[in-house]
Amino acid sequence: MRIEIKEAYDSIEEIKILFHEYVALIGIDLTFQSYQEELSNLPGKYSRPFGRLYMASVDGVPAGCIALRRFDEKRGEMKRLYVRDQFRGCKIGRLLSEKVILEAQFIGYQAILLDTLSAMEEARALYQSLGFVEIAPYYESPLKDTHFLSLSL
Repeated sequence: MRIEIKEAYDSIEEIKILFHEYVALIGIDLTFQSYQEELSNLPGKYSRPFGRLYMASVDGVPAGCIALRRFDEKRGEMKRLYVRDQFRGCKIGRLLSEKVILEAQFIGYQAILLDTLSAMEEARALYQSLGFVEIAPYYESPLKDTHFLSLSL
């Protein structure tokens, strides 16, 4: 099994499919995050120099994705970490997250923010193992079970 993490700027259609699968998985209307606009404008806010967009593949098959965007001058925000069911347990989520952390350091961010939901227990465990800690909300979410996390770089 060969796992590859690469920039996804040439794979926008595959990224859109992965993003749709992610949204279907969480089962939440992301209108409050301007999701349709985000999708229409990919790579948009995930563009260089302050953003990143990655896709993981296993033996050439798209397996997952992750994005990084600028939140403010000192902080980036990790978004859209998703790994397809058949590739879970292969450490792809960790590899994608570690890639974004390294890139955030390279950009010069001092911290990475992210939000996640209570139901996403595996993701929350991964974030905790990477050193993320719970923080006060950094935006107003209409979802009551949102957890806000940060990693100092």
